[in-house]
Amino acid sequence: MAENPFPTTEPDFDANPESFEGPLIPEPPHPINWNLLTAEEAEAEWLELNRWIDWLRRTYGLPASVIPPLWHRHPELVWELSALHLHWLCAYDPEQNGSAPLGWHRDFADARQRLRDWTAACGTRLDRDRPTRQTSWPGEDPAPSVEDQPIANRDEDFVRFVLDDVTARRQAEDEFYANLDPATGELP
Repeated sequence: MAENPFPTTEPDFDANPESFEGPLIPEPPHPINWNLLTAEEAEAEWLELNRWIDWLRRTYGLPASVIPPLWHRHPELVWELSALHLHWLCAYDPEQNGSAPLGWHRDFADARQRLRDWTAACGTRLDRDRPTRQTSWPGEDPAPSVEDQPIANRDEDFVRFVLDDVTARRQAEDEFYANLDPATGELP
């Protein structure tokens, strides 16, 4: 088994699933726009979201039809889970109103149904995954065909996914900065 390249101080969920100790990112909760994160921000947010989702699925006994193992490969699930995470952080903030957790649980019930819908639509399962099917509109090239791939090791897939995402973001950042005029700091 490959060693996890991301050092963490995650609690032992197998020994104590209720041991979630709060966020790894030491800043106030804020909405995450996954399209605008730098490489460094994305790495931290992926790890934080993954840690929280692991806690969530274990604490609430959620099946793969609600949160599948490769949720990270489906943007529709990432956006929904990211929003749910932010809502949870805000609802359980020590300075929040005492009834905020009830609001979170009410919204969590709605989110679980949407997660089921997203999971059913994209076709990911406990033991296999495929890219979310895309519909081509008239005049567009046909969408590529999608095929199921077996899931051999979820954690290895997540680490590879994050490394690839961070590398792609870092490359885009490097290309952007390489094109800046050194005298003015502007794009040519």
